[in-house]
Amino acid sequence: MDTRLLLNKLNKKPASNKKRLTYISALLAILVVAWVAGSTIIGNAVRPPEIPAVQAAVITPIVPEVTTPPALNIQEQVVEEEHWYEEDFDAPMLNVYEERKENFFTFLIFGLTEGLNANTIMVAAFDADANKGYVISIPRDTRVDVQRNSRKIVSAYNVGRLRGGGHEGGVERLKYEVQTLVGFRPDFYVSIDYEAFIHMIDAVGGVEVYVPFHMKYDDPCQDLHIDISEGLQTLDGADALRFARYRRGNDNSYTITDYQRIEHQQQVIDSAFQSLLTPRTILRIPEFVSLFNEYVNSDLTYGELLWFSNQGRRIISGTNTDSLSFYTIPMLGTSGAPHWYEMADGYRILELINDTINPFVRDITAEDLRIVQ
Repeated sequence: MDTRLLLNKLNKKPASNKKRLTYISALLAILVVAWVAGSTIIGNAVRPPEIPAVQAAVITPIVPEVTTPPALNIQEQVVEEEHWYEEDFDAPMLNVYEERKENFFTFLIFGLTEGLNANTIMVAAFDADANKGYVISIPRDTRVDVQRNSRKIVSAYNVGRLRGGGHEGGVERLKYEVQTLVGFRPDFYVSIDYEAFIHMIDAVGGVEVYVPFHMKYDDPCQDLHIDISEGLQTLDGADALRFARYRRGNDNSYTITDYQRIEHQQQVIDSAFQSLLTPRTILRIPEFVSLFNEYVNSDLTYGELLWFSNQGRRIISGTNTDSLSFYTIPMLGTSGAPHWYEMADGYRILELINDTINPFVRDITAEDLRIVQ
């Protein structure tokens, strides 16, 4: 080979490598600029939410004519009873302008059965300064201080919905009845139906739960078929829903209490939360938030959800192993037949609320509650 040609080729290699390095440096610079710009934009858009100003909510009773015909089905029965026995209510009972704790937010979380009854009810709180979260479940059969035939809190959402308020009326009514038990109105709400539940669990790759026994139950009327093996299981959305709904097996075998069912629901939520905030899914949080917006009803905005998601990541990455805690509202026991109400324990409720989800600087007292003893 010609010596001059060989030298020319050798001389061109450093120039080519230098050009490549220039391209790579330029690309990195662009990425850095894009990342900084994106972070700035997101930082400006994703902010902690403002605590909503709560106006006094008034529901006017609807009095039917005496000639109201007998109910033809369960839903008509509910409408008729609630029209007869519903009362006015003014909320809030506790002054919402009480001094609030800094960066402390509360939520009403409830699951709807076929869009009618709030079978799963939880009040949650997030303390952003302490990186701690609390979730308190309220049994569906809890007796509330209302004047209607069905005085269980499970009926609250449907009462507000049927009285002409639609979904927002249902939320308003449920917030009020929750307030009678905990002493304050939750700031925000999240409502989930079966379809939303399945989509959200599938999105995080399923949940890991411990199944205490072989759950086997079939109800053709509800098109409900449960068959989940005993032991530590990773469940997809459909099976996680079956696990959370399970109450008894075929032939009434392996019957569980409402409190055990609540524990199963809390397992699912805790596992889903842990899965959502693992390194493999943390980059998909905007995708999950979009999915949340599509399938879940809430008054939280997209930016607020992203802010809470980022705060949730701080909870998981923190050194405090008790950063997310689950409780069930304390009860005295059941009223027995014929209604089988769960009777709330006001004294222990105050202790639990003030130790966990109370958003105010001052303690909530017995005067802030309306609990039937």
